[in-house]
Amino acid sequence: MNVFVTGVAGFIGFHLARRLLEDGVNVYGIDNLNAYYDPALKQDRLKLLEPYPKFRFEKLDLTDRSGMERVFKEGRFDVVVNLAAQAGVRYSIENPFAYIDSNLVGFLHILEGCRHNAVSHLVYASSSSVYGANTKMPFSVHDNVDHPISLYAATKKANELMAHTYASLYGLPCTGLRFFTVYGPWGRPDMALFKFTKAILNDDTIDIYNYGKMQRDFTYVDDIIEGMVRVMSLIPEPDQSWGGSHPDPGSSFAPYKIYNIGGSRPVDLMHFIGVLEKTLGSQAKKNMLPLQQGDVKATYADVQDLESAVHFRPQITIETGIQKFVEWYRGYYRL
Repeated sequence: MNVFVTGVAGFIGFHLARRLLEDGVNVYGIDNLNAYYDPALKQDRLKLLEPYPKFRFEKLDLTDRSGMERVFKEGRFDVVVNLAAQAGVRYSIENPFAYIDSNLVGFLHILEGCRHNAVSHLVYASSSSVYGANTKMPFSVHDNVDHPISLYAATKKANELMAHTYASLYGLPCTGLRFFTVYGPWGRPDMALFKFTKAILNDDTIDIYNYGKMQRDFTYVDDIIEGMVRVMSLIPEPDQSWGGSHPDPGSSFAPYKIYNIGGSRPVDLMHFIGVLEKTLGSQAKKNMLPLQQGDVKATYADVQDLESAVHFRPQITIETGIQKFVEWYRGYYRL
């Protein structure tokens, strides 16, 4: 099998590529290695992938139309997994154009490449952020998600709509995965666990938004990867029971499917910090702040569709996951 992984030097892309390579899959990866966070971390991830004989890497940006067309023609990919995107809710307020370029224009290049080169399955990253102003818990793929509260969320919702259009027009099988607060070794420095760990070990203050009254459905990266690998081999088919008079957002008359991948165990932010403090053996200095623009107070994934489809639901507890991250962090930074 030939799999094309975009964003391969990113957090989830790296873990997916390594898992696929260990399973004997040919992986062609691209990444633009931008400076949204320290490119050295991305380079170090790549160094762990390069020894695999079935791995090929090219530095390439999704927005490079001719470069993307060339890669698709030469690659003869069976499955495409799009994980490249401009990430971050708060950064979308500061630099909105980056999200349009990468998450919309870049995604169109992915769709066109799949359409014109007989790709059998496109799997792409969406986000729990698409649930926006929804408050009914747990979040279900069968709920409407028409009220995003950040541009990042809006671009992810747009990806789902674009994918559905190509599934409908061209019969391109598309599966979208709504990730819920992914954490673990080799994680992103802009995410809470990474930032909190660094600050606590440096005896710096951590910013806690909404005065700590927040919940997140934290999901350990190995659980994310297991779900992804299983979904990759499950090509979506049209739902024969779907009807336009009562349209179900979670399925379609086209070969299109959406899944949540989350721990399905919301964790209070203050408990999360407490587990981290215990693991590090050090107390955090806390700066309590109001809710930030674009943030939601709680996330909680309904994973019944995922479990029914691929017989898997995330298993790793926050205590185990934080311990594994801290062990990696101390080792990587030689602390």
